[in-house]
Amino acid sequence: MDARSVKTVVDARSIIEERDLSFVKVGVFDIDGVLRGKYLSKDKFFNILETGFGFCDVVLGWDVEDQLYDTDSYTGWSNGYADAKVVPIIDSCRELPLEDNMLFFQLEFGDRAAGVCPRQTLKRVIKRAADMGIKATAACEFEFFLFNETPQSIRDKNYRDLVPFTPGNFGYSMLRASVEHSFYEQLLAMCEEMDIGIEGLHTETGPGVLEAAIGYDDALSAADKGALFKTYTKILAQQNDVMATFMAKWSRDVPGQSGHIHLSLKDKDGKGLFFDAGKEDNISDTMRYFIGGQQKLMPELLAMIAPTVNSYTRMIPGFWAPTEASWGVENRTCALRAIPGSEHSQRVEYRIAAADINPHIAIAAALGSGLWGIENKIEPTAGVKGNAYTQDFPKKLALPKTLWEAAQALKKSKPARELFGDAFVDHYVVTREWEEREFRKAITDWELQRYFEII
Repeated sequence: MDARSVKTVVDARSIIEERDLSFVKVGVFDIDGVLRGKYLSKDKFFNILETGFGFCDVVLGWDVEDQLYDTDSYTGWSNGYADAKVVPIIDSCRELPLEDNMLFFQLEFGDRAAGVCPRQTLKRVIKRAADMGIKATAACEFEFFLFNETPQSIRDKNYRDLVPFTPGNFGYSMLRASVEHSFYEQLLAMCEEMDIGIEGLHTETGPGVLEAAIGYDDALSAADKGALFKTYTKILAQQNDVMATFMAKWSRDVPGQSGHIHLSLKDKDGKGLFFDAGKEDNISDTMRYFIGGQQKLMPELLAMIAPTVNSYTRMIPGFWAPTEASWGVENRTCALRAIPGSEHSQRVEYRIAAADINPHIAIAAALGSGLWGIENKIEPTAGVKGNAYTQDFPKKLALPKTLWEAAQALKKSKPARELFGDAFVDHYVVTREWEEREFRKAITDWELQRYFEII
């Protein structure tokens, strides 16, 4: 049996017995999109297939370095970091080609934890769409830098003087892709075997940077694929003694790394809702309202799209990242790029997102704000023509400049609470405020170089 054919509990048991596996791997994505998991014995997995099991809820109560948040929201010392229920997603079964074809099952949080679970939050937005008679499709594309380094060497070097996978700026390079074809082909093959189909893979501008466009799928599957792609690209790289980073911006001297999200909508019969041949640029009223909602709510939801302190270093003029909640037709200087096409290719590219997104949370924000726009018939501003970086925009389109500002905007947002629930918003804001406070403790190289001797 093929892993992606597993659809039922009976199928899950059958494929494990058929392959004579003693263990399987299970994992759940946390608030930051980090995959947390473990091996489970066959007997244990069979016992929990239908009922789920307890997973220490500390994975919802700590940051990317396992440091506990200092404010209780969903969890904390006040409840002793109890177990939260997780349930296997049966049809998530995948081969792990990098691990002798070990099988992997994705988990998601249930019961009370569902209120703060990123995947469950996206599912609530998708249900909202379904109640409107809408099915959303999506796709992620990621830029990521590769380095001839290991987890130990980057620490030994204190993250300085890192050696890029390939030197210099050489976008769309056939030379680089041919010389280093072994890694490219391993990545493509891995993604194919894991059902994370790649539509395109090429070098981008910058030393050692690649861009991968993942094929479109329903919104939930697209988020799963995006999150798995980030994790397993890093695993493949490290197995090749190379490191991949999905930071929003790792160097002041090169552009940041995007994590653009493409979205389109269909009705229950599969008809594209963004396309109207009688309108300018084929933009239907539904698409226009969708863009209007995304534009209007972007400043309030930015913390869900730009989730790290580092995210905000990318949003500067001239570095291929938007600086206001702008939109335009086929305009890559804008936060939202309307892409005209056929009924089935007409879409919106949510360009404000960087590679550091949690795909489940980011797609929830991008889709939810668009649905809100449709429900409330929100008109966007006039589309930007020309260079958005050189144009003036009204104050209401200004984006928060820091993660702290973005978290405060999210905390106050009534539409966010309506779309994602109070439990998610309250917990997520706590995690982002913690991230900003941790940053404030740091002494940067810039400060040392500027002040140590002279001030």
